[in-house]
Amino acid sequence: MSTFLRKKKINQLKIIVLYIGLMNVIACQPPVTFTEPQPSKTKNIAAFPLRLQGNYLGVDDQSTLLISEKLIQQLYDFDEKIHQNQLDSNYKFINDTIVNSVTNEKMLFKRLGDTLLTHVHYIDTVFQMDNDNVVRKFKGHYFLNMRYESDSWEVKQLSLSKGQLSINRISAEKDIENLQAITESAQDSVPPYKFTATKKQFKQFVQSDGFSSGELFIRIQ
Repeated sequence: MSTFLRKKKINQLKIIVLYIGLMNVIACQPPVTFTEPQPSKTKNIAAFPLRLQGNYLGVDDQSTLLISEKLIQQLYDFDEKIHQNQLDSNYKFINDTIVNSVTNEKMLFKRLGDTLLTHVHYIDTVFQMDNDNVVRKFKGHYFLNMRYESDSWEVKQLSLSKGQLSINRISAEKDIENLQAITESAQDSVPPYKFTATKKQFKQFVQSDGFSSGELFIRIQ
């Protein structure tokens, strides 16, 4: 399931709760979609170029971003301590295992007094090129287009400069208001807000730092 994970600092505890509570990253409803892949009238690229492929370390968390020819994955692999009182009532302890009583998902732990020592190993598929996930290059950026519905696409911006890679999205209220003004379109009453943008309008939006929220990674390999 393609998600991308959202620009707010993800601390280790949040990752633990994500892992033991869901075991799968749940795709959130995007705040904004487009009626066609962006930028319009631009060809899809067949694969990520070699300059993008490699491993990157997340600045705000302990994840590693892995980019190959057609795939972006985010890997979480570390030991973590969590106080047992931070788990909600859905979790119970059976010997050396934490069990989610709702989903029956399980995770091993070691007890250190009231603290639980766990190991997180999780791989999230952020993006995979196929008919419903296409990439377009424009003005030095790569735009990840993910089909949300039959006639709508979520779009994220991937950029690489001096070993720093960012994956940004449209989420801030000012981004949405800016897009509405540029496209001269009425805003839907509830999200996701759907926009139609010409190539010129999309360029203007990108140049105005419209994709303002995201995650930053440093190349390590």
